[in-house]
Amino acid sequence: MTGIRQTSDRLADGREIVYFDDAGTPVRERRADSRALEPRPATPTMRFDALSAEWVTVATARQGRVHLPPAEFDPLAPQSPTNPSEIPDDYDVAVFENRSPSFGPGTASDLPAADAADDAARIAIGAARPAIGRCEVVCFSPDHEGSFGTQSTLRARTVVEAWAERTRALSAVPGIAQVFPFENRGVEIGVTLHHPHGQIYGYPYVPQRMRRIAASVEAYGPGLFADVLDSEREGPRVLVAGEHFTAFVPFAARWPVEVQLMAHRQVPDLAETTDAERDELAVLTLRIARGLDALYDAPLPYIAGWLQAPVAQHRDDVRLSWHVTSPRRAADKLKFLAGSEAAMGAWVADISPEDGAARLRDAIARADESRPVEPLTAGTGTGAARA
Repeated sequence: MTGIRQTSDRLADGREIVYFDDAGTPVRERRADSRALEPRPATPTMRFDALSAEWVTVATARQGRVHLPPAEFDPLAPQSPTNPSEIPDDYDVAVFENRSPSFGPGTASDLPAADAADDAARIAIGAARPAIGRCEVVCFSPDHEGSFGTQSTLRARTVVEAWAERTRALSAVPGIAQVFPFENRGVEIGVTLHHPHGQIYGYPYVPQRMRRIAASVEAYGPGLFADVLDSEREGPRVLVAGEHFTAFVPFAARWPVEVQLMAHRQVPDLAETTDAERDELAVLTLRIARGLDALYDAPLPYIAGWLQAPVAQHRDDVRLSWHVTSPRRAADKLKFLAGSEAAMGAWVADISPEDGAARLRDAIARADESRPVEPLTAGTGTGAARA
């Protein structure tokens, strides 16, 4: 195996595109993007909500993005004479800057020093800032339909590599404070493209959820994640376990379907994982994803995201984990956030976490039997070439 190969190029309007070739894919010369594209939209604006202490981005250019196009006009497929899509040539996995981003294309290096600083003194009523950062699209396959769970183990390993290497790259972009790779799946979640893909956000601030996690760590102590994992590994909600990671339904799960996959050692983000850990992630996440689809014998709508430590904070006490949630509470029913949950953040679970774990273990077992996850060939994904 030659390893996973990473190469980069620029699209016609200057956006970066990075190709990740599966281990064993022959070297290939890729076509340049010859489209005539309009200039990129201006960097959106963030406004500060002084009551909730949260930033809200106003990104009006997103109103014009593609919504559930037919397969012949798939914007994430390789370009063809009749389909001037976003990706100029064939690929295994491709990552490119979103044409209509929520953050960026501006970065802190484009701003005066006073505007780039994230200091508490500027958090006030009426505060506004440029929504600098980066939003990227991660295409798991050139196929028109599917999800992460429909990929081969080899391809899943390449996706894991792309998540890790883009986390590394975005963490070095001036002004990015948090990197969040995620996949939205299903129209019930609001997905506008059926093509198997995810996204990566590079935020210019630490989002509220991570702030709350960091506050819990500060209140409890640096051993919070280790103690949570030890508690879960001894309980009835474990789904699958490997040498480096364990997946479980959290003790206080909010959603009808909820899974957390946590690293056994203190590792802050995907960029800091070893090749062995990435190999295991490819297998375990794929087994879980296929199990989720076996739960109701139909594709499950979900949000799957990587919770990582902020770029410059809590690197020694916030631990990498993969968090999957779904609003589907029965084969024909969805959980909608009621007034107490949506307005006040006071959650009520419809399914006990123990029952949810039992159902998911059965679903993973059925998926393992009907479509077993093939093992990685020795050396797959290691020694990734760089270009």
